[in-house]
Amino acid sequence: MTPLKDRILDAALNHVPFDGWSAATLRAAIRDAGVTPAEGRAAFPRGAVDLALAFHARGDARMVEQLRAEDLSALRFRDRIAHAVRARLVIAGENREAVRRGATLFALPIHAADGLRALWGTADAIWDVLGDSSRDVNWYTKRATLSGVYSATVLYWLGDQSEGHRETWDFLDRRIDDVMTIETVKGRVRDSPILSRLMAGPNMLLSRIHAPAATPPADLPGHWRDPT
Repeated sequence: MTPLKDRILDAALNHVPFDGWSAATLRAAIRDAGVTPAEGRAAFPRGAVDLALAFHARGDARMVEQLRAEDLSALRFRDRIAHAVRARLVIAGENREAVRRGATLFALPIHAADGLRALWGTADAIWDVLGDSSRDVNWYTKRATLSGVYSATVLYWLGDQSEGHRETWDFLDRRIDDVMTIETVKGRVRDSPILSRLMAGPNMLLSRIHAPAATPPADLPGHWRDPT
């Protein structure tokens, strides 16, 4: 994100709790940041929705930076995932009302696709920083599953009034355990002579699906590109 966008976004966060991710917030942020309306429009061409997406993307970038600086080798892989999601929510907690307002914005049908891409981007960032090397259909299923876990946990977290968000972390652990159970079942199917033969046809078709190239076109899922 450019310094100009950072300035406008920082200014916007003072207004989002009152006006949401709206045109009024963007106008006030442009004024407070001391930039011209033309510069503001160039930075966020689609207006408030691009501002909200930039806020989300900046949170993802901070999470990645934090996780890269940590040594997670002693953790089980499911605990690394939980740790990453928790780290992302702690960052979100610095501007909880802005996250709440974002959830409202992306619940609108006109912006639902943007919200889904933002969630996918978070899941993609987590898997990438944790060293995921899958290139087949698992690239998609891992990110789709984690997107569901993250979105459900965010919604739970927004309504959680427990001390230290203890109930949210318990909810997150249960959701990840559910995912791990599914992976265990898949492993048993692969190891079973009978079930593996039954799944041979579907697995052959799925094996032909590959993850996008390292630098995919902007319209492919999983790679949020900062709007400029």
